[in-house]
Amino acid sequence: MTDKERYKRTFSALRASQLEFKEEMTMNKTKILPVRRLVSLCAAALMIAAMASVAYAADVGGIRRAVQVWIHGDQTNAVMDIQNGHYLLSYEDENGEPQTVGGGGVAIDAFGRERPLTEEELLEELNSPKVECLEDGTVWVYYQDQKMEITDRFVDGVCYVQLKDGDKVLYLTVEADGGYSMSPHGYVQIKQQSKAAPYVQAAP
Repeated sequence: MTDKERYKRTFSALRASQLEFKEEMTMNKTKILPVRRLVSLCAAALMIAAMASVAYAADVGGIRRAVQVWIHGDQTNAVMDIQNGHYLLSYEDENGEPQTVGGGGVAIDAFGRERPLTEEELLEELNSPKVECLEDGTVWVYYQDQKMEITDRFVDGVCYVQLKDGDKVLYLTVEADGGYSMSPHGYVQIKQQSKAAPYVQAAP
């Protein structure tokens, strides 16, 4: 074998091993790239899913609770849908007929800023005293398991009602049209009243 042939064989072997090394590197890169892409795609998918969930919660939104509330002196099972400080209450009345009532609002802090009522505040509102003027002309007060007719207790269009729940006392100033004010500290006085209205106390 001549020197030229030896040189040619050595050079060919060297080139072959370099080629294998390059192929190996290319294969490794090919293996790494899909994993990185897969991780990126998964992260993007998760982000889109999270944003979709937030959007769904904002659109449909709110909270749904099975609750027990006092309605006309009876404890009643109901479903309460709460959204942005307001509620929609669904229940069946004593005749098994479906009923729906709503309410809610905002609270104002010491700086005059408004915020939606919380779930606890809405439940407190639901279980607070109610005054109802019925079609037959009678006026009723409901609080927890207490109910009383106050139709004949008005003087100059006002009646004062004291309600008790254990140690808790609430004072209601009720007007003949069904409007009322409530305080745990005392009765709200009506300015146009010319003489004292009777005070009604609920049975403990």
